[in-house]
Amino acid sequence: MAQHRNPTHSFSDLVEVMSILRRECPWDRKQTHESIKDLMVEEIYEAIEAIDNKDPVELKKELGDLLLHVVFHTEIARESGDFTMEEVIYGIQEKLIRRHPHVFDQVKADDPDTVVRNWEDLKMKEAERTSVLQGVPETLPALIQAQRMQEKAAAVGFDWKTWEQAWPKLKEEMEEFREAMESNDASEMKKEFGDVLFSLVNVGRLAGINVEDALRLTNKKFKRRFQKIEEVLKERDIALKDATLEEMDEIWNTAKSDT
Repeated sequence: MAQHRNPTHSFSDLVEVMSILRRECPWDRKQTHESIKDLMVEEIYEAIEAIDNKDPVELKKELGDLLLHVVFHTEIARESGDFTMEEVIYGIQEKLIRRHPHVFDQVKADDPDTVVRNWEDLKMKEAERTSVLQGVPETLPALIQAQRMQEKAAAVGFDWKTWEQAWPKLKEEMEEFREAMESNDASEMKKEFGDVLFSLVNVGRLAGINVEDALRLTNKKFKRRFQKIEEVLKERDIALKDATLEEMDEIWNTAKSDT
């Protein structure tokens, strides 16, 4: 039976709406953790895009979509007796308090680097991990994964101090990649290219660059300029497949000077 409902500002009302949907909506009722996990990833990237675009209105909407997935997954878990929303909320509060002893206890930490080192020490002790890298999900995009692993290694002292110190390693990897290219060894080419990317991430990280953001920015720039090529060719009544490289390059250079 249809039931009228008005939105409120209450978190508990959101949880109740989700519970109703799980009972009354055929689509919501059939979903599982597995069936909606990729949708949650999509929402995360839409939130990131809103942040990159400095669009607070869109960010508010996308954060709501992310919160929906937290509530959705938790409702699925509650129904199967795995855990409740109260347990989720308690767990994150408990972790934040435990991981910030410099705020909620007597530990001294006057700078962000000390906070990070303390955080990693506590994680190792709590989870009885054998490696500081165990906390980096293997499902992360490769650039983010590389930067996070490097940051975690740096937190325990395995790091150069400056990007200048890391630069020779990048040059070394570039030369090894060139040699692999010249040998036309596909396996070595792939391996050495990965080493180049990893070293480049390291240099960028030490220079204070978020490498995923940097590449995303370049991708957007390429998209904008290539779409300009398509637009101008259409104005000239030239099909993209019939355009010469010289024609496209001329438009590209014009677009490059404009953006």
